[in-house]
Amino acid sequence: MSRNNDDGGSAVPAGRVARLMRFGGIASGIAGGVAANGARALARGQRPDMSQLLLTPANIGRLTNGLSDLRGAALKLGQMLSMDTGLVLPEDLTAILARMRDDARHMPPKQLQSVLNAEWGQGWYSRFARFDVRPFAAASIGQVHFATTHDGRNLAIKVQYPGVAASIDSDVDNMATLLRTPGILPRGIDLSPLLDEAKRQLHAEADYRAEARHLARFGALLAGSETFILPQLEPELCTPRVLAMTHLESAPLESLVDAAQDVRDRVAAVLIDLVLCELFVFGLMQTDPNLANYRYDAKTGRIVLLDFGAVQPIDPALADDFRGLARVALNADPDKTKEAMRQIGYYSPDTAPHHQTLIQSLFDVAMSPIRRDTPFDFGQSDLLERLRDMGLAIGNDRDLSHVPPAATLFLHRKIGGMYLMAAKLKARVNLRDMVEHHIRDA
Repeated sequence: MSRNNDDGGSAVPAGRVARLMRFGGIASGIAGGVAANGARALARGQRPDMSQLLLTPANIGRLTNGLSDLRGAALKLGQMLSMDTGLVLPEDLTAILARMRDDARHMPPKQLQSVLNAEWGQGWYSRFARFDVRPFAAASIGQVHFATTHDGRNLAIKVQYPGVAASIDSDVDNMATLLRTPGILPRGIDLSPLLDEAKRQLHAEADYRAEARHLARFGALLAGSETFILPQLEPELCTPRVLAMTHLESAPLESLVDAAQDVRDRVAAVLIDLVLCELFVFGLMQTDPNLANYRYDAKTGRIVLLDFGAVQPIDPALADDFRGLARVALNADPDKTKEAMRQIGYYSPDTAPHHQTLIQSLFDVAMSPIRRDTPFDFGQSDLLERLRDMGLAIGNDRDLSHVPPAATLFLHRKIGGMYLMAAKLKARVNLRDMVEHHIRDA
């Protein structure tokens, strides 16, 4: 969730027809840009390349601005896909979508009032000593406001944009139509399983009562922790479209980039260990790796955990498969590693042998810091750049159409986010000890 300091606001298109028209405007604008650029290329005696015609600066602006105005599932799916490492989308499109991760626009006060009138009834403002109508943060599905109760408690109130829940399926289908424009995706690739999983996750995220249950569940799992702290729910103010919780004073995780090395090491280590706990112990994972979901309380040294909309149960069989993969991969057994990867679905029996080799090479590079017996220095490594380049090389192979299972892709999204976090903090972490602890004697 991004901090929002802009003085303006733009109304969210709430009706299905209004949203479809916005998508139509995006598509027609891009098509017009392609036609004009193609005509200019032909006039210069050049043979137009479809991908180059699509991904011009003007079309990039049309796509990112259009989806940021729509918000909801359209923007959320774009943000999800922006975490792709090249295994699904080409490099240029991934870079475009990445621009939307911090480009969420808030709705104007009049629209906010209409939403809260519907959720809390007329006169809701009298329930608070203070309610800031300008949000202090905004994201793809909702925005967050600061409020104070009459007895002095500070709250964070997350309000969902109107029409988001009802438009999820149509938004994802319309995004799929845009992605299937010739020249964007590899030949024969089937995005249907990924898009179906995206719909399922987005419907879950749009249910704030479900998010309240997830927050309470993680609060129970981490009760008494001296490392993590979570907001407390205000149940009487929660509805399917409003989530009310205590406001915790804290600083962005990025504020630690100049902190002492041991502080950065500890924060990175406990967050990575939390992911392993989610996978192997809790059977429940918060799958959104956005750094804004993690903040730091300098007074206590605890990490504040926020945003439990994107919580997914982990199938015990999948956890067992990853436990088995970790065991053979730590021992650098290539044959058993290859079989374990096939079991999880990184490739199918029909995947060409040279493509299997490429994917296994990417996995081996990702495992290199985990196989070390000493702390891995994320700040002094080019690991992320190498993984990105290898992933993009695989993704740009237009003959590779296999897409790993959606559950695996979303898990990798979270793991990749933790690598990025550790690199940003320039942390040094002994990953092998951590992984071995979670796969030992299980």
